[in-house]
Amino acid sequence: MGSTPDLGPPPRRITVDAAQVGRLVSEQFPDWAGLPVRPVAESGWDNRTFRLGDGMVARLPSAAEYALAVDKEQRWLPALAPRLPLPVPIPLAKGEPGAGYPFSWSIHRWLDGEPASAAGLSDPVRFALDLADFLVALRNVDAADGPQPGEHNWFRGATLRTFDTLTERALTDLDGEIEVGSARDRWKSALDVPWDGIDRWFHGDVAPGNLLLDGGRLAAVIDFGTCGVGDPSCDLAIAWTLLTADGRRAFRERLSVGSPEWERGRGWALWKTLVTCARTRGRADREAVNARRVLAGILDD
Repeated sequence: MGSTPDLGPPPRRITVDAAQVGRLVSEQFPDWAGLPVRPVAESGWDNRTFRLGDGMVARLPSAAEYALAVDKEQRWLPALAPRLPLPVPIPLAKGEPGAGYPFSWSIHRWLDGEPASAAGLSDPVRFALDLADFLVALRNVDAADGPQPGEHNWFRGATLRTFDTLTERALTDLDGEIEVGSARDRWKSALDVPWDGIDRWFHGDVAPGNLLLDGGRLAAVIDFGTCGVGDPSCDLAIAWTLLTADGRRAFRERLSVGSPEWERGRGWALWKTLVTCARTRGRADREAVNARRVLAGILDD
């Protein structure tokens, strides 16, 4: 995978409004001109998303770094979709810069569902098994020629050491507020566990907002902007960030994950959670409280 990259400063994000999206659609896809454009309530971080009519969604990267994923999704989602047991976004068109918007963008088929939450799961163990089945199918897709970790996916699928500096910075910021010694021991253990070097497909951001529920059941998986091939342990972080203890056990068993990969997966969850805890220090909102809850679960598990 080469040397550890410099992740650099956070992306410089831009805003996009519905009128601008309407102009882009009218200029580039006249057959869809006049369809109503409505912002999606939970638009996400990497992309600004808008309903286009009833059956489509326009996804516009919010920064240059996120725009690197557009061509990848256009190339690989049509190849992955038939091999997966749940619906995933299907690209219908690729847009180009215009109307004051500077990046390539996409129109996908709209998928119904509500973002996953612990309260929304009708059966947490069934959800865990369905998610594991999806990831098993994804991992079994031929990884030849798949996108290797890089800037296009923030180095998901690469070594956890990519994120060592960020993690140590978060631990320093949180000293005196959490069990830093225990957290650092967990982190170092994850760093020391080797990967077998066999490329497998991964989603890269298996998070509640990218898992859609219908009637409390897992109904679709969206946002493949961080997908690629490499070490798939990054997809295991959800075991600590959303699943119940029983669900976590069922998830691991269905995926047939051994101790080394499980330890690396816990490392991914720990990195993400520590960074969130550091960023939300002094706050008492839902994000801050949830991050502290997840961290406690990771350290106690």
